[in-house]
Amino acid sequence: MVEVQTERVLVVPTELFHRLGHFQGFSADVERYLDDLLNPQNVSYMPRDEVEEDPSLKQLIPYCIFRYRDGEGRQQVFQYTRGRGQGEGRLHAKRSVGIGGHISSVDVGGDGSLHPYEEGMRRELDEEVVIDTPCRQQCVGLINDDETPVGRVHLGVVHLFDVEQPSVRPREADILEAGFRPVDEMLQDLAGFETWSQICLSALFGGK
Repeated sequence: MVEVQTERVLVVPTELFHRLGHFQGFSADVERYLDDLLNPQNVSYMPRDEVEEDPSLKQLIPYCIFRYRDGEGRQQVFQYTRGRGQGEGRLHAKRSVGIGGHISSVDVGGDGSLHPYEEGMRRELDEEVVIDTPCRQQCVGLINDDETPVGRVHLGVVHLFDVEQPSVRPREADILEAGFRPVDEMLQDLAGFETWSQICLSALFGGK
């Protein structure tokens, strides 16, 4: 009989997040949170099936957004529909602007040059998309949504990738109907997007 390996994912105590400063929605105050949230003394790796319903822990999720500015300065963002093979079943058939996923215990180790969080983000990007263009990345905020069952057990860390060309394409078959779309069109059609995408689109682009 083959033993199935249980995925162990990175979590932080929800109490730590509240101590640093609880918020609902989006916070651009990255410096206030990130160092403590990624401090090895504050993180642990727990079986994923045990923490999916445990609001006393927050699973840290890199949420990577790809932005392209065309020749006229119009902003476009990579978006797609989540297929059934995407990990979080509660988000299937929702449209999303975020690429990323859980940081796993497999991301610990390596050559030691990257924090497990950074290693996990790189692994998730490599698994999910092909990036055929130079880009630059910055961490621009965090997402917390305690109003949904998925949101109560996750905390998103938002990374904005500015790409020179709109040359990002899916590597996974369950990233459906993918491509860059003008931000102003998406802002007029938020209802079809998962909650985190709605929060990010409104916070990052809604006032522009």
